[in-house]
Amino acid sequence: MAKAPMRVAVTGAAGQIGYSLLFRIANGDMLGKDQPVILQLLEIPDEKAQKALKGVMMELEDCAFPLLAGMSAHSDPMTAFKDIDVALLVGARP
Repeated sequence: MAKAPMRVAVTGAAGQIGYSLLFRIANGDMLGKDQPVILQLLEIPDEKAQKALKGVMMELEDCAFPLLAGMSAHSDPMTAFKDIDVALLVGARP
């Protein structure tokens, strides 16, 4: 029986630390090799940061991780943290 995906919010998702974490999460290194995830990615509401976030999402799609059940980009914390199971608060604004 397949597990229901867990929703994982990651702040600063286009930053260096967030970027590194996303591939580990999608590979099952954080929640287990049998746990699907939906990534809810939060980045600052800046055009350059949002463009970088879209690029990160394209890279994740290209990897075709079998556990990656979905992902979404956000600039508003209220939507990024909606219905999450886990939050990784790793990004900060310089």
